[in-house]
Amino acid sequence: MPIYEYKCLDCGRKFSLYFQTFSDAADVRPTCPECGSANVVKMISRVAVMKSEEARLEELADPSNFAGLDENDPKSLAKFMKKMTAELGEDAADLGDEFYEAIDRLEAGQSPEEIEKEMPELAGGGEGGDTGLEPST
Repeated sequence: MPIYEYKCLDCGRKFSLYFQTFSDAADVRPTCPECGSANVVKMISRVAVMKSEEARLEELADPSNFAGLDENDPKSLAKFMKKMTAELGEDAADLGDEFYEAIDRLEAGQSPEEIEKEMPELAGGGEGGDTGLEPST
């Protein structure tokens, strides 16, 4: 069931038309709902691709995702962590407020070591634990 987007070249309005089948879309000469003009062009629409959780996680593990990551730059780490949480979707809510506070601190330029000292709960409650703030090597 295709939905096509058009732009009227006379009034500039953008509009969408829904069709039952692709052949229906081929048989119709669309007109602008604003001005009635047939002087319209089909626009290129955004496409959404659904991926399974497994496919999303595999894509995150792709080494090319680490290309812009500078482990010595807190802001770079924050950007990377935000990208990862965006991919988690609803599951990101399970990360907790401390995790998001750590991202905010990284964005402000605080080093992972400083954050670990000030927020030991991120390291599992003890000294010298893994904060999860630094990429593993």
